[in-house]
Amino acid sequence: MTDSYLDPTERSLSGQKIWKVLAPYLLVTPQTLVFLAFLIFPIVMIVVVSFWQFNGFAMVPAFSVENYVTALTSVVTLRTFLNTFKFVILVWFFTLVIGYLVAYFLAFHIHNLRWQVILFLLCTVPFWTSNIIRNISWIPVLGKEGLVNSFLMQAGIIQQPLEFLLFSDFAVVLGMVHLFTFFMIAPIFNSLMRIDRNLIIAASDMGASGFQIFKEVVLPLSAPGIAIGSIFIVTLVMGEFVTVRLMGGGQTASVGKLIQTQIGSVQYPLAAANAVILLLVTLVVVMGILRVVDIRKEL
Repeated sequence: MTDSYLDPTERSLSGQKIWKVLAPYLLVTPQTLVFLAFLIFPIVMIVVVSFWQFNGFAMVPAFSVENYVTALTSVVTLRTFLNTFKFVILVWFFTLVIGYLVAYFLAFHIHNLRWQVILFLLCTVPFWTSNIIRNISWIPVLGKEGLVNSFLMQAGIIQQPLEFLLFSDFAVVLGMVHLFTFFMIAPIFNSLMRIDRNLIIAASDMGASGFQIFKEVVLPLSAPGIAIGSIFIVTLVMGEFVTVRLMGGGQTASVGKLIQTQIGSVQYPLAAANAVILLLVTLVVVMGILRVVDIRKEL
């Protein structure tokens, strides 16, 4: 039966059915377009450019795996990746320790909700300034004539300034921990706040010690928050180059800094190849975290 034979009521019902079918697709269309335009399309272009050639003056559209061969066989590139992994492990460890302690304190030792919110917001204060300013602020603290060296020398603890405090791997890790700790605090705090306090009371009534309660109840239930924070830290550190440049002073390197240097020298295809490799390695690490911990309950 065609629409011309339908009465107004049946036409209205037919239109409502069509709208119910199309409504979900229409609602997700804007987000999908933004996702495609600002994430998928740039990644596709990076992959395409990574197969192009560079003749020393300009890019030549072609299909060549030379850039990947160069990236995977270069000793400098492999050492840079290893150095980046070192930064990831160290920053992840220190942010996890600091972030968990802060989140645990807010969740279990601050019982007033208002103070929990206030103290949690205080953790966001560093984000009121740019990353560059926060990195630069460490220079007068860690420099040869900075506050730390001046105090140690005046106290007679050292006879000459400690050079490793600035423009070193130590400074890079310190700077990243300073920048990214909040990304570990927030998801862990969210997980800890979701824990049913009756479980802790029940474990205590059954004679469990404080350490046993933490090990058997609190830690497993906060694992999704740790996983989400770990994903944040891994993705942020793997591509970081500003902190490496400012705090490393040219004495250390990361994959992000390597890519930036290659872009500065107009070696876009090689930089794109390294970016694709970095993306794949990061995805492998993230997938490994997701295989170990199920974070769907937190989302």
